[in-house]
Amino acid sequence: MVSGRREPGAAVGAPLRVHGPAGPWRRIGHALREQGTVLVYGLLDDWIPREPHTAGLRQLLGREWNRYEAMAVAAVRDRFAASRCLIKHVAGYAVQAPPHTVELAYKPGGRPYLRGCDQLDISLSHTGDLLLLGITRRGGVGVDAEPADRQTLLSGSERRFWTPHEIEALAGIGEADRPRQMVRLWTLKEAYSKAIGQGMRFRFNDFGFPLDGVVPRVLTPHGLTGTGDEWSFGSARVEDKYTVSWALHDAGGGAGGTAARLDRGLVEALTAVPVR
Repeated sequence: MVSGRREPGAAVGAPLRVHGPAGPWRRIGHALREQGTVLVYGLLDDWIPREPHTAGLRQLLGREWNRYEAMAVAAVRDRFAASRCLIKHVAGYAVQAPPHTVELAYKPGGRPYLRGCDQLDISLSHTGDLLLLGITRRGGVGVDAEPADRQTLLSGSERRFWTPHEIEALAGIGEADRPRQMVRLWTLKEAYSKAIGQGMRFRFNDFGFPLDGVVPRVLTPHGLTGTGDEWSFGSARVEDKYTVSWALHDAGGGAGGTAARLDRGLVEALTAVPVR
């Protein structure tokens, strides 16, 4: 396995593009060695199998072959195969094993994990023709991607997605920049919710993030710091049309379970906020 050590809170670089099974693997190996974490992305055309009904693809998909074959919509089937190819090639490289030997299983809610490989955590997101993958051996990871030009409004009905602190901050910036900031905030929220393994257990107006230009960190509904240095976050624009964000929890060599990822101060702050 490629080993490495990432200091808690150390910045992780923007996602690297993987141009299909050919890599480039050297840069991915460097990131894994130096930080214990790598963020990668691929485009559908990079990863859709050119020959979808071969023995090679059936071997790669393994137990998921029947699920793949049962998909009636070609676009859905292609995306499924492409995402599994990406996961298995990157994870296989991380553990120095052939991709077809990497077996995926699913947690409640559908989040994939590597069966029999508890030392690695993975997170997958896709939108449009983008596939985004985070993989870490340091604790937990969550990633999310959205079209950068997604039009998100600060309206009465959508205020359930934003904290009072975020609403005040968003109201204070120009309308031209507001959609970009809101897409970034949304992807950070999605990434964090995936990293803690809680899905929508915490409503999106129960925790927030600062606007771009400030070090990203989880904030309580009224803008107080909610997490410590064991968490790091980032956002980037890829292919000039997608906003991607990631959340990384560094377990410091210990257990990386859900309980360890939930910051006590944040939980206390959230539970202290009246439900409305």
